[in-house]
Amino acid sequence: MNYSLVIHILGYVLVTEGGLFLLPMTAAVIYGEQAWYVWLLFALATALIGFLMTRVKMKNGRLVQRDGNIAVALSWLVMSFIGALPFVVLGDIPNYLDALFETVSGFTTTGASILPAVEGLNHSSLFWRSLTHWVGGMGVFILIMSFLPLTGSSTIHLMRAESPGYSVDRMVPRLRDTAKKLYTIYLIITAAEIVCLILSGMKVFDSFCLTFGTVGTGGFGVRNDSLASYTPLQQYIVTLFMILSGVNYAAYFALAAKRPKDALKNQEVRMYLLIFAATSAVITANLMGLFAPDGARHTGFFEALRHAMFQTGSIMTTTGYSTADYDLWPGLSKSLLLALMIIGACAGSTGGGFKISRLMIVLKEIKREILLIFHPNSVQNVRMEGHQLSRDTIRTMNVFTLSYCVIFAVSVILISVDNFDMTTNITAVAATFNNIGPGLAAVGPVRNYAAFSGFSKVILIFDMLCGRLELFPMLTILVPAAWKKR
Repeated sequence: MNYSLVIHILGYVLVTEGGLFLLPMTAAVIYGEQAWYVWLLFALATALIGFLMTRVKMKNGRLVQRDGNIAVALSWLVMSFIGALPFVVLGDIPNYLDALFETVSGFTTTGASILPAVEGLNHSSLFWRSLTHWVGGMGVFILIMSFLPLTGSSTIHLMRAESPGYSVDRMVPRLRDTAKKLYTIYLIITAAEIVCLILSGMKVFDSFCLTFGTVGTGGFGVRNDSLASYTPLQQYIVTLFMILSGVNYAAYFALAAKRPKDALKNQEVRMYLLIFAATSAVITANLMGLFAPDGARHTGFFEALRHAMFQTGSIMTTTGYSTADYDLWPGLSKSLLLALMIIGACAGSTGGGFKISRLMIVLKEIKREILLIFHPNSVQNVRMEGHQLSRDTIRTMNVFTLSYCVIFAVSVILISVDNFDMTTNITAVAATFNNIGPGLAAVGPVRNYAAFSGFSKVILIFDMLCGRLELFPMLTILVPAAWKKR
């Protein structure tokens, strides 16, 4: 590992986090909370430490993939370790492991919480809690590359290690310009939702916090009932922006570049919208008594449609907000939501999960193998978005899929030591590993993760980081050879 270069990168991350601490400090000042000086001290101390780290002399400024994976994994760990400290110092979450769980859940846009109630938190803590979603949604290195000089073109390895999806490339020749364009789109969507929510009558503070959780597809709310007590109009607005946030940003880039046909031709986005529409329709019908053995009608059509669209969008984009306790819904609806937990949103979006694109490639690969049984001498290529996928891409995706299944299974077994029921264990891992937040049973939308032991919380923290960073950066730091100096 290139230690001096990694330390240099970590320094920029800490300087950035120090600057971010000024935002909850501002919230504390606005709401007259004495906590403002705590945030100021953390901002100054973190930025100072980071600045000193950036002064470390680099012997070699070239970044290779291994160093990129290690730098990204360590950066997210360091951000989380430091980001959890204000919760402990302010007394909002006295236990450090619980504070770390909450912070990792924030940065990874998971939204899983150990807090039984959030309305008693300081405004500054609520703001920081939601802000971590917004920062983690697009990624800290995209932010850094947008505004700060780093280590040249080799930083593509940082972007690839941090960005969700099976393939990450430049959208324009210069990587820094790509980062700026991505953040510009991100800021436009963020500003649009804030304005819409304020115009709908929502409080300004709530509008900011819920927008951070929506656009970052995180799910931390400012009320104990998530979004259940907000108006139907406000719920529809959040639903719309959750769906928009789950779209591959390459489609938005195509629209911004005045290439609407390219955006409309995006196979992944079309499949994403089709799954959303079909699942919403089935759940709506199921809530109205169709496909249910007892034929029980849970609600009327318009209310069923609103809840179905909201929860489908929330789970599919891995946001994790809720307007109802879907753990009480019919079995078909819960099964569909569980499937969406795993499928997730589009690659290149702020959403988590396995990703629509990977699912499509897996299905195409299965089709290819079946066709080869009938036509063994034929040439069957796997294509995506009109391009033939290389064998290296397919091999990497197959390794990812296998690793995903192994980590999922091992995690379920490990947290079983807490003796929860199987539904709780499976959905707890599914909800954290896929960065969703709420699961079913003991971790359902009206419950939390506080009852898990410290050991299980560590496992779930690892799962959250693995899910957000696409597995390999976190797996890389577990390999002893990765730490050898080069």
